[in-house]
Amino acid sequence: MSFLKAFLKDESGATMIEYGLVAALVSVAAIIALQILGSELQTIFNTVSSYLSAASGS
Repeated sequence: MSFLKAFLKDESGATMIEYGLVAALVSVAAIIALQILGSELQTIFNTVSSYLSAASGS
């Protein structure tokens, strides 16, 4: 019975799980942000490229 009480009071693994969950949430947020910004950046680079082509006379 004392082993069960000690096991239930032990929180040493909880911190590692919390760090893992935070890391997973940060990863998901970064992936979503990069996907959203990726299409925006593609549009910006295409616009700049067309302006540069027009300016150089190509």
